[in-house]
Amino acid sequence: MGVFMAIIGLFVVVLCVCAAVLRWNEMRYRKNGLPPGTMGWPVFGETTEFLKQGPNFMKNQRARYGSLFKSHILGCPTVVSMDPELNRYILMNEAKGLVPGYPQSMLDILGKCNIAAVHGGTHKQMRGALLALISPTMIRQQLLPKIDGYMRDFLGNWDNKVINIQDKTKEMAFLSSLKQIASVESSIVAQEFMPEFFKLVLGTLSLPINLPGTNYRRGFQARKNILKILRQLIEQRRDGEESSDKDMLGYLMRNDDSNRHKLSDDEIIDQIITILYSGYETVSTTTMMAVKYLHDHPTVLEELRKEHMGIRARKRTDEPIDWNDLKSMRFTRAVIFETSRLATIVNGVLRKTTHEMELNGFVIPKGWRIYVYTREVNYDPFLYPDPLAFNPWRWMEKGLESQSYFLVFGGGTRQCPGKELGIAEISTFLHYFVTRYRWEEVGGEKLMKFPRVEAPNGLHIRVSSN
Repeated sequence: MGVFMAIIGLFVVVLCVCAAVLRWNEMRYRKNGLPPGTMGWPVFGETTEFLKQGPNFMKNQRARYGSLFKSHILGCPTVVSMDPELNRYILMNEAKGLVPGYPQSMLDILGKCNIAAVHGGTHKQMRGALLALISPTMIRQQLLPKIDGYMRDFLGNWDNKVINIQDKTKEMAFLSSLKQIASVESSIVAQEFMPEFFKLVLGTLSLPINLPGTNYRRGFQARKNILKILRQLIEQRRDGEESSDKDMLGYLMRNDDSNRHKLSDDEIIDQIITILYSGYETVSTTTMMAVKYLHDHPTVLEELRKEHMGIRARKRTDEPIDWNDLKSMRFTRAVIFETSRLATIVNGVLRKTTHEMELNGFVIPKGWRIYVYTREVNYDPFLYPDPLAFNPWRWMEKGLESQSYFLVFGGGTRQCPGKELGIAEISTFLHYFVTRYRWEEVGGEKLMKFPRVEAPNGLHIRVSSN
């Protein structure tokens, strides 16, 4: 009996301590003028609830506190904005002190020179260098032929196989980007680079706790290994006699007058990591979900296949697709946009205040993150009638892509610079996939939609020739 009472007493003490800690943490952030909300535990905040409950956590907090509320997620005190008009203002006003505010884990792992972390003149320099790499002219003349050749080979032998399309689209997105970055060496470094890169990706969305076994520690170590690989690659390029202006790395390393955006080696490396990272997540997941939605909607698949068979009918058997073919893929573009909207590949973007400011009547302290949560806009029935339906035809209407509330690719000066390159990669994959194959799902695996869209056990399809 005495032991039982001691256990009960200990339990009560623990509860009291936990309640006191929570109360103390709430009091720390009880400053006049702050938005309403809760802050959770010291250090951890409400990260666990945010990652596990995702959209339900956001909806519950909005129901309690309104469309602007405070929280503590991913190691930072954060204000969450679910107000479409305020979100647009935040994204369009970086010059007023609303700069990128990505989590510390992402900044540590992607590097201090990555384009998402810098602002002002440095951002202009880095963005200029990136846009020079992925401009329409570069896509048309240099990148599209590489993409076409890669996709043709990648999809060359899938007949009568069961494929985990999630794994395959991840591999496709990474290797396609690597080929564009370092075309000559891509096959040599790929096997060493790819597993390290996947660890890096996992580490960017984690608490910055540097302990053995954590995703953050593994991601940070992966960054160190990737730095070593890329530094060796740059040194080999400098020592080599072969012209190195045939890919992105060669262009970034140019020292002549044709390169108006000269970068240091550290900046070049972070630029490469940024290109790989930003393209990988969106291209691989959008491609996987497009395959899923096309399987589930035969009428859409029939229309898409008709568009691509029409392109193939105009070409010789082995003739690659060109810029004009890409521009003619109007329905394919609509499928990509509708996939991005319905699956919500990107849930929102983070900003940080450089000084104390007022938003919607509330005071936001200097250094706080603002999470511009855009997910709910994608399901607004006033903007997208029958919003839960997969309907690519809605994007065939003129002007929908340019609407101010369409934030799938970001907004303001931070709109994704690689948007058209990503669309080119997904379109080329779909071109060869639907003209060569038919497929059916096997296994009926579960899909998770937050914090990343993924199939925890894979998404398996049985592929056969057309």
